[in-house]
Amino acid sequence: MFNVFIDGREGTTGLQIYERLQRRGDINLMVLPDEKRKDVAARKECLNSADLCFLCLPDSAARESVSLIENEKVRVIDASTAHRTAEGWVYGFPEIAPDRREQIAAAKRVANPGCHATGFISLVAPLVKGGILPADYPLVAHSVTGYSGGGKKMIAEYEAEERDVALDSPRQYSLKLGHKHLPEMVRECGLAHAPIFNPIVADFYCGMCVTVPLYAKLLLKNIGVDGVREYFAKYYASHKFIKVSPKDDIPAYLAANELAGKNFLKIYVSGNDEMILLCSVFDNLGKGASGAAVQNMNIMLGMDESISLI
Repeated sequence: MFNVFIDGREGTTGLQIYERLQRRGDINLMVLPDEKRKDVAARKECLNSADLCFLCLPDSAARESVSLIENEKVRVIDASTAHRTAEGWVYGFPEIAPDRREQIAAAKRVANPGCHATGFISLVAPLVKGGILPADYPLVAHSVTGYSGGGKKMIAEYEAEERDVALDSPRQYSLKLGHKHLPEMVRECGLAHAPIFNPIVADFYCGMCVTVPLYAKLLLKNIGVDGVREYFAKYYASHKFIKVSPKDDIPAYLAANELAGKNFLKIYVSGNDEMILLCSVFDNLGKGASGAAVQNMNIMLGMDESISLI
């Protein structure tokens, strides 16, 4: 049995990880009483006595937690933004490269991907790696997400009885084009520069749809929309949690909450041979957060990666 500690269990991601693990017989969840959860000494003791720790904290607190770990055997999965491009940390996206799963399995430090970044990277990284999309392509990406991605404060705002009427409408944010997920998107995709990234939060609890439009004439290979779809199908063929929609399964309307409550990501390739539209749909709290974290934990502990995941 493995001892697992969730530092920041009270947050949205931490709570979902806890719920996924609490009924497992192969995991002993170490839990601090409420009065001790911000006690540095108590946290340090748990961090150093666990086999694996999840950090579900703001960036500064996640860095503090790492600094408290003195036991070299402790393995860490950080769900914050703090270490996603840091040296010595493996980016925890098992499906994105042929050797990534093995790197995660051997790692002491794994950075869990951001939700928007998961959708973008799943679409862009394979095309850059395959010599289809140039690294300096002028990329634009749009991402529609449920309000749970904003954490407890945003959830409370959306679910309040008397709320601002502006919450009835989809809201664009990060208008200065400096979203915190951009560095990991650029690094994991091997891009020459950041994309123009347009995130939108809307009035539904969970789910996400990331879209990337492409001009076929600007690609490095003349493979067309069907060729791109076939390429994705081969790229992800051996992976349980990423599926590619076939040509005859393109809906008239694509809902961002289509896969709410599920742990897999689905890719749609549509458009025509002049303009191609790539879409990735998934649960921002599942494959975009807690589900990805549990998948990484299973890999790191040598277990079937699908345990506790739907």
